[in-house]
Amino acid sequence: MRKFIWSASAVLLVLLVIFCYWRFYFVLATGTQAGTLNIFQKKGILFKTYEGKIILSGFKANVQSNEFSFSVTNETVAEQLLKVSGREVNVHYIQYFGSLPWRGMQKYIVDSIYEVRGVSGESIIKPRQ
Repeated sequence: MRKFIWSASAVLLVLLVIFCYWRFYFVLATGTQAGTLNIFQKKGILFKTYEGKIILSGFKANVQSNEFSFSVTNETVAEQLLKVSGREVNVHYIQYFGSLPWRGMQKYIVDSIYEVRGVSGESIIKPRQ
């Protein structure tokens, strides 16, 4: 009976490890998204993570369905995105099946920036002299 309990426990533990890996660490997809960086912020109660939203290019009739919500784990990428809010960006992302609290609130993790358009220093709002 003891041998059966140990064997069943070992099998359950292995299945749990496989499930956790598949759910939280297996890369489901990689790709790119382009659009206007709408929101980018560092937030959280216990784990402070970088979270952002990009309004996708194309039809802008219903903004909710055309938003790409993502998290950023790389500090360098996060600093670059903090500087370019409101500009057109093209980012590379990794998609997982589930999110982890210390990795971010989203299943999509942006790991690099391909392009930022409109960075030549011009501004619509002119500062007062």
